[in-house]
Amino acid sequence: MRRIYLDYAATTPTHPDVAKAIRPYFSKAFGNPSSMHSFGQEARIAIEEARDKVASLIGANSEEIVFTSGGTEADNFAIKGIAYANEGKGSHIITSSIEHHAVLETCKFLESRGFKVTYLPVDEYGLVDPQDVKRAITDKTILISVMHANNEVGTIEQITEISQIAREADIYLHTDAAQTLGHIPSKVNDLGVDLLAMSAHKLGGPKGVGALYIRKGTNIISFIHGGEQEKRRRASTENVSGIVGFGVATQIAQRVMEGEAHRQNALRDKLLKGLTEHIEHIHLNGHPSRRLPNSINISIDDVEGEAILLNLNMESIYASTGSACSSGSSEPSHVLLALGRSKDQARSSIRFSLGRETAAQDIDRVIAVLPKVVASLRAKEQISLRSKLSLNGAVKLRNDIRKYEEENHTPLLCRLGGLRCLTCAASGMGSGCTLAKWQLSKAREIAEKRANGQVC
Repeated sequence: MRRIYLDYAATTPTHPDVAKAIRPYFSKAFGNPSSMHSFGQEARIAIEEARDKVASLIGANSEEIVFTSGGTEADNFAIKGIAYANEGKGSHIITSSIEHHAVLETCKFLESRGFKVTYLPVDEYGLVDPQDVKRAITDKTILISVMHANNEVGTIEQITEISQIAREADIYLHTDAAQTLGHIPSKVNDLGVDLLAMSAHKLGGPKGVGALYIRKGTNIISFIHGGEQEKRRRASTENVSGIVGFGVATQIAQRVMEGEAHRQNALRDKLLKGLTEHIEHIHLNGHPSRRLPNSINISIDDVEGEAILLNLNMESIYASTGSACSSGSSEPSHVLLALGRSKDQARSSIRFSLGRETAAQDIDRVIAVLPKVVASLRAKEQISLRSKLSLNGAVKLRNDIRKYEEENHTPLLCRLGGLRCLTCAASGMGSGCTLAKWQLSKAREIAEKRANGQVC
């Protein structure tokens, strides 16, 4: 059976050309790029060639690219670097409520150090209103950070419009482009950003390497101290093999991006249409059109997203319930809650993200399998619900009796456990009278109806 991987937003397979390009840097070309001898200079040249390739993809100058260990470090570098370098000007940061945790947790850390952070709301599609950004600006604002596209629902933010507002107010603008780099155009001058975070493994590169674009003239300080690597902007010996792989991956992306975007967009729409036609009570999360070409996030009523994933996994279909970086959390997605979804809807979500290896036959198989999985889970949920109602009915009856006894100071349960009516309680009769038996019968009838879902 073909294994169908539909979690490309979490990570992508390393492209064969990338794997081939990095192999020599584990053995033959293993030099430290800071060394003066030939081994070191060979590594140095490889890094600078990769820097040129990364810069070309986003339309930047090579000296504006700083290599990092990944997108999370790049986000940390951008936000903390700007915050601490510009404390004399202000201490206010604006971001959105649906950012990746690499941004949100960094902002929370800065809040604990005395900085003020405004978390902007989004609309039902996950869009930040540029006017909300404008209204949030104060004379202490030093940074605006809004992601290029959301990693869970795929909504593409209005970065160009936000950048115009930031430029007019003379405020730095940072964007996390981990999900867009190599998938849709991400030219820094078209976007108007001052800082742009990147991750190699989201576009066919190796894990453990990323980069931060820093526009020339930006007032920023390093937050990793040590040697003088990356022109004293990021200490630590460079990950030569990873950087080389990143460069090759961006080169490949630049060549195939337009065609792949068109192809994946068609497959994505086919998947959504097929699932909508075969599954009732299914909802798209995110913007219906202003979205990444390779990603859909849906909520399916009356089923748990994790249960869907486990069942799909047994069918050799692999998707996710949201961000891979928060998959260990039991809390519902902060992104979906920000879109106005209920906790139940958030927990019933599933994300399919396509890639270069995704074929039409993969989409056909998901459309054939998922409706059956949902139907099976819903049937099991109904059985489980009835069991819960039966238990809840008994518990509610017991609690109603106890409440009456407390309020009226009159016991309704006799020694034999049967219900006693008010007449019995008043007259001192036992539990065997006709009225008491009728009352017990009605109580059991109500409990049974609750178990069958006929009454609340």
